[in-house]
Amino acid sequence: MTTESPNWFKSSHSSNGGDCVEVATNLVPEHRTVPVRDSKNPTGPELAMNADAFAAFVTGLKAGHL
Repeated sequence: MTTESPNWFKSSHSSNGGDCVEVATNLVPEHRTVPVRDSKNPTGPELAMNADAFAAFVTGLKAGHL
């Protein structure tokens, strides 16, 4: 079951330093989109990334390329 509203979450690796992003992966199955936002400004702008581009971004981060 999917929804039109993003279900936001932060990584479990996030510290409480405030420099976090939130993502909503619940829109991937239907829309192939991963919204991203600044956790300090939840009413601010959102960046909508293609699911494949987001996966490549995370892979690059984990590999230390970014």
